[in-house]
Amino acid sequence: MSNDDQYGGGGYGEVGGTGQTRTRLPDVPSDPYGTPRRAPRASRGLITVVGVVVLLIAAIAFANQSGDTTPPTASDKPPTTAPTSPTGTRPVDTKTNGIPRGFAHTDQGAQSAAANYAVALGSDGMLKRDLRHAIMDALYTPEAAAARKGAQDSAYSAAFLTSLGLDADGNPPQGSTFVTRAVPVGTRVEGYSPTSAKIAVWYTGLLGTSGPKSTDPVRTTWKTWTFELSWAGEDWKIVADTQQDGPAPVPGDVPASTSDDISKAVKEFGGFTYAR
Repeated sequence: MSNDDQYGGGGYGEVGGTGQTRTRLPDVPSDPYGTPRRAPRASRGLITVVGVVVLLIAAIAFANQSGDTTPPTASDKPPTTAPTSPTGTRPVDTKTNGIPRGFAHTDQGAQSAAANYAVALGSDGMLKRDLRHAIMDALYTPEAAAARKGAQDSAYSAAFLTSLGLDADGNPPQGSTFVTRAVPVGTRVEGYSPTSAKIAVWYTGLLGTSGPKSTDPVRTTWKTWTFELSWAGEDWKIVADTQQDGPAPVPGDVPASTSDDISKAVKEFGGFTYAR
């Protein structure tokens, strides 16, 4: 066969020698198999996996934002940085002659007992002998109550009551209101065991007579009342107690109210049962 055919001349390669059949191949690059196919990159698979993981994390985050938004429950432990904050322990709901009883057999129960005992011992019931003895019988151990009744009777003498503007029975003049309240601000555990506790109660007090002819206007006091308690039977009982002045803050700039406002407030605003 001739070296020339309809496909033209040059640019094609020969297969075979002279006088043999020659096969024409299309013009191809130097690599007879054409451009080599690129091997898949391993990094592409890794990027795909990472992308799926990122999308999954984003979806979970979005679901959490759009789902339950209830804040986490606070710890049951009392906060160490705010010792006067309430812990959520419920106050007792049992009283005898208006005095709470049946406190928990824990350090918190002892604190609640001490706070409420300060309120009872700082009330106007202490001005009248029979009520005073009933309060002491309810709060103190029998031995402590028997030992202290005589001293308390002497402390609340007719001369002392007269100095407060009261008669011998502890009653204020007609048209006047005698005010005495202890309002706990906080408690501190100074010692505790299952059988005994020593609790300090920081409180502010109201004391004085409100009325048009009063010479002893109602004033505030700041004191700390420390109770030594004993677990007796089913409740905390006072074995001994002491008081001292302070800590006292700087007086505020609020103007003093009139005697009528004070008398009305004492009658309209009741006290609380305190729980630690």
